[in-house]
Amino acid sequence: MILSEHINGFGRLFGGRLMEWIDIVAGVVARRHCNHNITTVCIDKLHFKAPAHVNDIVVLHGKITYVGHTSMEVRVDTFVEDLNGRQRPINHAYVVMVAIDDNEKPTEVPGLILTNEQEKAEWEAGKRRSELRRQRRKDLF
Repeated sequence: MILSEHINGFGRLFGGRLMEWIDIVAGVVARRHCNHNITTVCIDKLHFKAPAHVNDIVVLHGKITYVGHTSMEVRVDTFVEDLNGRQRPINHAYVVMVAIDDNEKPTEVPGLILTNEQEKAEWEAGKRRSELRRQRRKDLF
């Protein structure tokens, strides 16, 4: 539930607070997938669609969409849920996490089993996002 301490000067959920919640959800999803500690590499494509206000119930859903050798991309969708249980989207983001070993070095993560066409499409999009991130790092962008 959004409390007054979560609100910015415009009476809306503070974007930084939502980013914190997104990072936590992505971390839990990634950690459960790889059974290792994780660290956030980047939050990519954070897209605000609608505001949330005091007393709104915020629901976050996280799902692994793509994995590399040591990294995992997690999509986090954020919704406001009304009293009837209907959810309307207010944000989605992609977060890249890296699994780390006991020496805080990157460690290999398990693959991802794709079970439907939507997951396969998300995987392909995740592969493209990964390539774009790699190119941006190379270009120092």
